[in-house]
Amino acid sequence: MKDLVRMRTSLAEEMQQLLNEQIKIEATSSAKYLAMASWCAEQGFVHSEAYFMEQAQEEREHMIKFFKYVNDAGGRAISPEVTNIPQDFESLRDIFETALEQEIGVTSTIYRLVESARKGRDYITEHFLQWFVQEQMEEEVNARRAVQLFDIIGEESGFNLYQIDKAIRKVRGGEGA
Repeated sequence: MKDLVRMRTSLAEEMQQLLNEQIKIEATSSAKYLAMASWCAEQGFVHSEAYFMEQAQEEREHMIKFFKYVNDAGGRAISPEVTNIPQDFESLRDIFETALEQEIGVTSTIYRLVESARKGRDYITEHFLQWFVQEQMEEEVNARRAVQLFDIIGEESGFNLYQIDKAIRKVRGGEGA
Protein backbone atom coordinates (compact mmCIF):
# COMPACT_ATOMS: atom_id res chain seq x y z
CA MET A 1 0.00 0.00 0.00
CA LYS A 2 2.86 2.41 0.82
CA ASP A 3 4.25 2.11 -2.73
CA LEU A 4 0.86 2.93 -4.18
CA VAL A 5 0.80 6.30 -2.37
CA ARG A 6 4.19 7.34 -3.81
CA MET A 7 3.46 6.01 -7.29
CA ARG A 8 4.38 8.59 -9.89
CA THR A 9 1.33 8.92 -12.04
CA SER A 10 1.62 12.50 -13.23
CA LEU A 11 5.33 13.35 -13.24
CA ALA A 12 7.84 11.59 -15.47
CA GLU A 13 11.38 11.15 -14.15
CA GLU A 14 12.81 13.47 -16.84
CA MET A 15 10.31 16.21 -15.98
CA GLN A 16 11.09 15.84 -12.28
CA GLN A 17 14.77 16.35 -13.07
CA LEU A 18 14.05 19.44 -15.18
CA LEU A 19 11.81 20.91 -12.49
CA ASN A 20 14.49 20.31 -9.85
CA GLU A 21 16.95 22.16 -12.11
CA GLN A 22 14.46 25.03 -12.26
CA ILE A 23 14.23 25.02 -8.47
CA LYS A 24 17.98 25.61 -8.37
CA ILE A 25 17.75 28.35 -11.02
CA GLU A 26 15.11 30.17 -8.98
CA ALA A 27 17.15 29.81 -5.77
CA THR A 28 20.25 31.11 -7.55
CA SER A 29 18.29 34.06 -8.93
CA SER A 30 17.08 34.90 -5.44
CA ALA A 31 20.63 34.79 -4.07
CA LYS A 32 21.92 36.97 -6.93
CA TYR A 33 19.23 39.54 -6.25
CA LEU A 34 20.16 39.59 -2.56
CA ALA A 35 23.77 40.28 -3.53
CA MET A 36 22.59 43.08 -5.83
CA ALA A 37 20.46 44.54 -3.03
CA SER A 38 23.44 44.50 -0.68
CA TRP A 39 25.66 46.28 -3.22
CA CYS A 40 22.96 48.91 -3.79
CA ALA A 41 22.60 49.45 -0.03
CA GLU A 42 26.35 49.91 0.29
CA GLN A 43 26.31 52.49 -2.51
CA GLY A 44 23.33 54.38 -1.07
CA PHE A 45 20.80 53.41 -3.76
CA VAL A 46 17.90 52.77 -1.40
CA HIS A 47 15.16 52.36 -4.02
CA SER A 48 17.26 49.95 -6.05
CA GLU A 49 18.03 48.04 -2.86
CA ALA A 50 14.28 47.71 -2.19
CA TYR A 51 13.70 46.67 -5.82
CA PHE A 52 16.23 43.86 -5.58
CA MET A 53 15.04 42.76 -2.14
CA GLU A 54 11.55 42.39 -3.60
CA GLN A 55 12.98 40.54 -6.59
CA ALA A 56 14.87 38.18 -4.28
CA GLN A 57 11.70 37.39 -2.34
CA GLU A 58 9.73 36.84 -5.52
CA GLU A 59 12.31 34.42 -6.91
CA ARG A 60 12.26 32.50 -3.62
CA GLU A 61 8.46 32.27 -3.91
CA HIS A 62 8.88 30.90 -7.45
CA MET A 63 11.32 28.31 -6.12
CA ILE A 64 8.81 27.27 -3.46
CA LYS A 65 6.02 26.95 -6.08
CA PHE A 66 8.17 24.59 -8.13
CA PHE A 67 9.26 22.70 -5.01
CA LYS A 68 5.69 22.19 -3.84
CA TYR A 69 4.52 21.20 -7.32
CA VAL A 70 7.15 18.47 -7.63
CA ASN A 71 6.24 17.03 -4.24
CA ASP A 72 2.48 17.31 -4.85
CA ALA A 73 2.88 15.50 -8.19
CA GLY A 74 4.41 12.53 -6.41
CA GLY A 75 8.01 13.43 -7.16
CA ARG A 76 10.85 14.40 -4.90
CA ALA A 77 11.91 18.03 -4.85
CA ILE A 78 15.56 18.64 -4.07
CA SER A 79 16.65 21.53 -1.87
CA PRO A 80 19.30 23.26 -3.97
CA GLU A 81 22.82 24.23 -3.03
CA VAL A 82 23.61 27.76 -4.19
CA THR A 83 27.23 28.82 -4.58
CA ASN A 84 29.44 31.26 -6.47
CA ILE A 85 27.15 34.27 -6.25
CA PRO A 86 28.92 37.44 -7.43
CA GLN A 87 29.04 40.11 -4.74
CA ASP A 88 30.72 42.98 -6.59
CA PHE A 89 29.43 44.96 -9.52
CA GLU A 90 30.93 47.66 -11.71
CA SER A 91 28.04 50.09 -11.55
CA LEU A 92 24.33 50.50 -10.98
CA ARG A 93 23.77 50.07 -14.71
CA ASP A 94 25.81 46.86 -14.65
CA ILE A 95 23.51 45.44 -11.99
CA PHE A 96 20.35 46.21 -13.92
CA GLU A 97 21.78 44.88 -17.17
CA THR A 98 22.81 41.70 -15.32
CA ALA A 99 19.28 41.44 -13.90
CA LEU A 100 17.77 41.76 -17.39
CA GLU A 101 20.11 39.08 -18.75
CA GLN A 102 19.15 36.86 -15.83
CA GLU A 103 15.42 37.28 -16.49
CA ILE A 104 15.89 36.52 -20.19
CA GLY A 105 17.76 33.37 -19.21
CA VAL A 106 15.02 32.29 -16.81
CA THR A 107 12.40 32.86 -19.50
CA SER A 108 14.38 30.57 -21.78
CA THR A 109 14.42 27.79 -19.17
CA ILE A 110 10.67 28.17 -18.57
CA TYR A 111 10.06 27.83 -22.31
CA ARG A 112 12.18 24.67 -22.38
CA LEU A 113 10.09 23.26 -19.54
CA VAL A 114 6.87 24.01 -21.43
CA GLU A 115 8.29 22.40 -24.55
CA SER A 116 9.30 19.30 -22.61
CA ALA A 117 5.88 19.07 -20.95
CA ARG A 118 4.18 19.27 -24.36
CA LYS A 119 6.51 16.70 -25.85
CA GLY A 120 5.84 14.35 -22.93
CA ARG A 121 2.11 15.02 -23.05
CA ASP A 122 2.29 16.21 -19.44
CA TYR A 123 -0.70 18.51 -19.60
CA ILE A 124 -0.88 19.15 -15.87
CA THR A 125 2.71 20.40 -15.75
CA GLU A 126 2.17 22.48 -18.88
CA HIS A 127 -0.85 24.08 -17.24
CA PHE A 128 1.17 24.74 -14.07
CA LEU A 129 3.92 26.40 -16.13
CA GLN A 130 1.60 28.87 -17.87
CA TRP A 131 1.63 31.12 -14.78
CA PHE A 132 5.43 31.29 -15.04
CA VAL A 133 5.27 32.12 -18.76
CA GLN A 134 3.13 35.17 -17.95
CA GLU A 135 5.24 36.05 -14.91
CA GLN A 136 8.43 36.05 -16.97
CA MET A 137 6.90 38.46 -19.46
CA GLU A 138 6.26 40.88 -16.60
CA GLU A 139 9.75 40.34 -15.16
CA GLU A 140 11.40 41.10 -18.48
CA VAL A 141 9.27 44.22 -19.01
CA ASN A 142 10.25 45.56 -15.57
CA ALA A 143 13.93 44.77 -16.07
CA ARG A 144 13.94 46.43 -19.51
CA ARG A 145 12.25 49.55 -18.15
CA ALA A 146 14.90 49.80 -15.45
CA VAL A 147 17.74 49.54 -17.98
CA GLN A 148 16.06 52.11 -20.24
CA LEU A 149 16.22 54.65 -17.43
CA PHE A 150 19.98 54.86 -17.85
CA ASP A 151 19.57 55.92 -21.49
CA ILE A 152 16.67 58.27 -20.77
CA ILE A 153 18.11 60.04 -17.74
CA GLY A 154 21.81 59.50 -18.39
CA GLU A 155 24.36 58.42 -15.83
CA GLU A 156 27.11 60.99 -16.15
CA SER A 157 26.59 62.54 -12.72
CA GLY A 158 25.70 61.55 -9.19
CA PHE A 159 22.49 63.54 -9.54
CA ASN A 160 21.45 61.49 -12.57
CA LEU A 161 22.13 58.24 -10.70
CA TYR A 162 20.05 59.61 -7.82
CA GLN A 163 17.21 60.29 -10.28
CA ILE A 164 17.49 56.79 -11.72
CA ASP A 165 17.39 55.30 -8.23
CA LYS A 166 14.26 57.34 -7.43
CA ALA A 167 12.62 56.24 -10.69
CA ILE A 168 13.31 52.56 -9.93
CA ARG A 169 10.68 52.55 -7.19
CA LYS A 170 8.02 53.11 -9.86
CA VAL A 171 9.20 50.38 -12.23
CA ARG A 172 7.75 47.41 -10.30
CA GLY A 173 4.56 49.22 -9.47
CA GLY A 174 3.69 49.50 -13.13
CA GLU A 175 3.66 53.28 -12.92
CA GLY A 176 6.46 53.65 -15.43
CA ALA A 177 9.44 55.83 -14.77
